[in-house]
Amino acid sequence: MFGKRSLDPAPRSHYRSERVSAINGQYFFSTREGTLEGPYFTRVDAERNIDQYIRRMQQASALTARSGSLSH
Repeated sequence: MFGKRSLDPAPRSHYRSERVSAINGQYFFSTREGTLEGPYFTRVDAERNIDQYIRRMQQASALTARSGSLSH
């Protein structure tokens, strides 16, 4: 059985550190599609926008799939 030790950090959202980068004091995140999104003023802003980006991509994919099924 696995348990949480008292010294273990509390559970929270984790982001890949290599996904967010700083360039000339501005923050960007890279996507699986190979784009660099930003700039953002802080690392926290960039990390928050990763989730928003993922939701937009999922919505676009769902719309594309739905419109494709309507045309056939």
